[in-house]
Amino acid sequence: MKCFRIDESGYTGFDLLNTDQPFQGATAVAIDDDDAARLIKEHFPTLQAAELKYRALSRRPANHPRLLALLSDLFRGYQSVTYVCDKRFLLILMFCDYAIEPWYHARGANLYEDGQNYSMASLLAMAGPVLLGKAELAAMFAAFQRAVREKSPEALSDLVAAARRTDWQQFREGLGPLARDACPNCLAAIATPGVTTDAAMVVLQSLITRMEVMSDGPYRVEHDQSKNLGTYNDLIQRFIDHEGEIELRQSEVASFKFPLKLTEVRQVDSKVSPAVQLADVMIGAAIEAGNTMAGRRSGGLDPDKLLPLYAEDQFIHLVPSMDFEAQKQFRRGTQAADVIDYFSKHFAAKPPA
Repeated sequence: MKCFRIDESGYTGFDLLNTDQPFQGATAVAIDDDDAARLIKEHFPTLQAAELKYRALSRRPANHPRLLALLSDLFRGYQSVTYVCDKRFLLILMFCDYAIEPWYHARGANLYEDGQNYSMASLLAMAGPVLLGKAELAAMFAAFQRAVREKSPEALSDLVAAARRTDWQQFREGLGPLARDACPNCLAAIATPGVTTDAAMVVLQSLITRMEVMSDGPYRVEHDQSKNLGTYNDLIQRFIDHEGEIELRQSEVASFKFPLKLTEVRQVDSKVSPAVQLADVMIGAAIEAGNTMAGRRSGGLDPDKLLPLYAEDQFIHLVPSMDFEAQKQFRRGTQAADVIDYFSKHFAAKPPA
């Protein structure tokens, strides 16, 4: 049975505004431990550490050519997918889902048609600070994140007040439902039990979508025993156990279909799994590249040398884009609303007892 090894980086739970870790992602690679051990030995023959760790290796510029060569061999020789998202942008997309979309839905408009939600979120992310006030907009997104987590009348009231402190009249289509109307449907959506800003499900949907395409039959997943991956493990197991039969179109190139070909998930000790160690290297390199390109880090692998190594179907990213026509084409016919409803109904986090 085919086995994908996965690892994650940048997970901060519900907090998508964490300034120290602005990107979140995960990698899945179909490689066995024997091949992984051979590649590690080939590219790092004098390694003394108990296990291969990207962060430790990337600190030394002398290791960069070896890391790039290792990654090149992995991308060319083994099936893999790496997903990276801008967490602030993902939060803004969630803001559109819960603080804007219910207002449009009540009026018979489909905000998801041809990716209008994505365009609106991109506009908020890139032009919003200038149009609406940088500090005020940041405070509103922080209030939204808090309201989703706490779901209290006070937190919801604070969110409406924060929206009204922005220059919302400059973008009535986006902020009017909250700032002008304090839309009850929007506030109810935010307060719905199980609605969360935790990005683990979004990341896993993208990984599993690609793993399903790369697998002709049943396959399993193995990952490290870290606390963060414990959350991923629980979600994966719930996906495996789900008995529904449905196919939902997410974009021009992606759809999610139940039941999955994925049949098993295992937690392993990364120290005895060279394959899991390579998954750490792959996601570590991708996250570091994002931080470098955003001007938040320096001294790591050169993104201009790393990114061309990926095949087109090996890298998925979620970042804002002002190319609205391209996004309209990519997301035309999406069933985004159905995807959100289905996953909220069957996989939403259960509220504490």
